[in-house]
Amino acid sequence: MSKKLVKTEINVIDNKIGIMKIGDVDYISLTDLAKYQNQEDPSGVIRNWMSNRNSFDYYGLWEQINNENFNSVEFHVIKTEEAPYNRFTMTPKRWKDKFNAIGIVPSAGKYSVGTFAHPDIAFEFASWLSPEFKLYLIKEFERLKKNEAYKQKLEWRANRILSKVNYVVHTDAVKNYIVPTLTEEQKRFVYAEEADVLNVALFGMTAKEWREKNLELAKKGNIRDYTDLLHLIILNNLENTNAELIKMNIQQSDRLVQLNESAKNQMEVLKNNKSIKELEVLQEKINENNKDLIENK
Repeated sequence: MSKKLVKTEINVIDNKIGIMKIGDVDYISLTDLAKYQNQEDPSGVIRNWMSNRNSFDYYGLWEQINNENFNSVEFHVIKTEEAPYNRFTMTPKRWKDKFNAIGIVPSAGKYSVGTFAHPDIAFEFASWLSPEFKLYLIKEFERLKKNEAYKQKLEWRANRILSKVNYVVHTDAVKNYIVPTLTEEQKRFVYAEEADVLNVALFGMTAKEWREKNLELAKKGNIRDYTDLLHLIILNNLENTNAELIKMNIQQSDRLVQLNESAKNQMEVLKNNKSIKELEVLQEKINENNKDLIENK
């Protein structure tokens, strides 16, 4: 399981708990929860809980309700022949492999980040660890989901406004405005990266030329990191246009001229557009929301 699968973390009583997106559900790290009880052997804590008869009944019932491919026949065999005895042992891997379970996802691979579980199961596990810990876990998890819902709402509004912005580009009369006019040398020059074709068309310089003129800023980002929202919107449109021009086998020099003209036209249409201002406000809110998440971890 790659570390890249971990979406985010929440902080529960000074314990960092990993959250991983599986489908549309945020699974919670049982490994991190288990560290609340035993930092040295969290897998042993998980194994002990899964081998508990009451726990087995619970996560088994969860699978029967939520997993149509669950091996319920094998489950009832184990429940009858093994679970009643002290020798009964269940692990995340055995549970997944033998019963085709989906509620608990075992760790796998060299770079594993641990075992994860559906919130229904993770909350039950946390309750077994400590009722207090469970309550704090639920509180922090709900706060995460609330922040996600708020961010998604903002992003939905942003997409709606962006569609309005692009509609203006395609419908209004256009004139040249701010975008630099290409020099004859730029028109003839062959750029190694298509990204620089767009940079020259919109900003009048390559990424390298910008870095050489902005040595301090270049330590933390590139030309696109420091541009405004208006230029980023136009850049997004130019990327789509350039892709279509490439499919049409139009030479780079000719594409550069067309992209530059398109950038000038879009700049004139959008320079005083109210929707751009709305997007800037939304972006500020999203940044504030992300800042709050980081500070409260």
